[in-house]
Amino acid sequence: MEDDTADLRGPLASYLGIAAQEVESVRVIRRSLDARKKSQFHFVYTVDASLSPNTESSLIAAGGPSVRQCEVTPQAPLPFFHTPPEPVAVVGMGPAGLFAALTLARAGIPPIILERGREVESRVRDAATFWGGGPLDFESNVQFGEGGAGTFSDGKLTTRVDDPRVHDVVGTLVEFGAPAEIAYEAKPHIGTDRLRSVIRRFRERLIEMGASVRFGARVTGLDVRDGRVIALKLGDERVDARRVIIAPGNAARDTFEMLSGAGAALAPKPFAVGFRIEHPCELIDRIQYGRYAGHAALGAADYMLTHQDTKNRRAAYTFCMCPGGVVVGASSEEGGVVVNGMSNYARSAVNSNSAVVVTVTPEDFGDAGPLGGVAFQRKWERAAFVEGGGDYFAPAQSLGNFMRGVPGGDVSMATCMPGVRAADLGRCMPEHVCDTLRGAVVGFDKKMRGFNHPGAVLTGVETRTSSSVRILRGDDFQSVTLKGLYPCGEGSGYAGGIVSSAVDGIKAAERLLAALAS
Repeated sequence: MEDDTADLRGPLASYLGIAAQEVESVRVIRRSLDARKKSQFHFVYTVDASLSPNTESSLIAAGGPSVRQCEVTPQAPLPFFHTPPEPVAVVGMGPAGLFAALTLARAGIPPIILERGREVESRVRDAATFWGGGPLDFESNVQFGEGGAGTFSDGKLTTRVDDPRVHDVVGTLVEFGAPAEIAYEAKPHIGTDRLRSVIRRFRERLIEMGASVRFGARVTGLDVRDGRVIALKLGDERVDARRVIIAPGNAARDTFEMLSGAGAALAPKPFAVGFRIEHPCELIDRIQYGRYAGHAALGAADYMLTHQDTKNRRAAYTFCMCPGGVVVGASSEEGGVVVNGMSNYARSAVNSNSAVVVTVTPEDFGDAGPLGGVAFQRKWERAAFVEGGGDYFAPAQSLGNFMRGVPGGDVSMATCMPGVRAADLGRCMPEHVCDTLRGAVVGFDKKMRGFNHPGAVLTGVETRTSSSVRILRGDDFQSVTLKGLYPCGEGSGYAGGIVSSAVDGIKAAERLLAALAS
């Protein structure tokens, strides 16, 4: 197996049966690894090639399943406003908020951008302080601040969204400093270390375009008249804005409460809960790559696994897998422990980790209204806080002991910051979740022999897989009960992940612009 991203003209000419000089240029559109046969891995390329005119015409005429003429469908141009007709605000600077703000600025409406947390440089220091055993800052942490929760992750850009805006999102990230290969890799990632500088450049560009960016600006209320938002409240301060894109992120529970109190229609939605599992990176590489484990062209191996539990009628799956990464404390509220995974671009840490989670639905939350999922999350986050010792150390358990229902075990390989304590994770999740996870681990091991390694470590709890709330909106992206309010992104309940949220933010901005232009 060889990965050569060098000149592909020769291999392409050989594949097409033409002379190399007839290939004028080659651009990689997509590269993926075919690892179905452990004895022979190879990379598969989809390329956009320009050939000499006669050769190109004859190949297109001949047809065939792997050669076709490239067709580009132009996107409809956005309206442009030489003078903004009214003030527009964007609340939240995660992927949805950032891309919504950029879309507005490109259309001549540089918005007021309000972010409750701090700029990414300060936020990184605040998170490091917490991971080092210092106090948790409730407004600047893994959940809150510039870049959103994805800032402290693997920076994974895989998405199931089939939308031409995805190319704009990826191209913008490359423009702001993301690795160029994210434009064509089948499983692109940026890494938390590189993502931070991308976010800083994103902010700088928005300011250059005239946007006003305010940090430490938590929206505490809405001024509503006749069913329409006319201003935002920041404590005693009032910010005029008759159109507001709100992209709160899924951890902004006080924002959900505020929106509900202001008259926005909310509904509970399904999500998933569970733990983080850590294996030695070398073990996962060996399971996935066999004799090619450690090959420089492959990097740390990833996986994605699913399991259907017929007994409990629930799905279990791995989520947000971080090859060569670490587990981090991701708490944002007093007295609650939450964990997440994070990888640098190089993915060179000694362990690999992933969430192992089980679906939960509004039926699991009881009769608690639209914020029932929030109460459910808090219950188990507080249980984890107690089980971990009451100082934001995370409860951890060896996989072997978890599978046998025995507390503790050797958890010395755990990477979670600020730390872990051997505990009983059965006290940190509902019994049906733990039961489903035990069955899932057995099922996962059938697909990846060695996954059910007794020395692997589970750390709890993973509760922020997606929003537990949906802010109901119509086809125009406005709240169904509050005109002028455009919910978007992961916290709105309509997106998940960096790219999906970014696309959702773009679409919200486009709907807002269309409304202003009508």
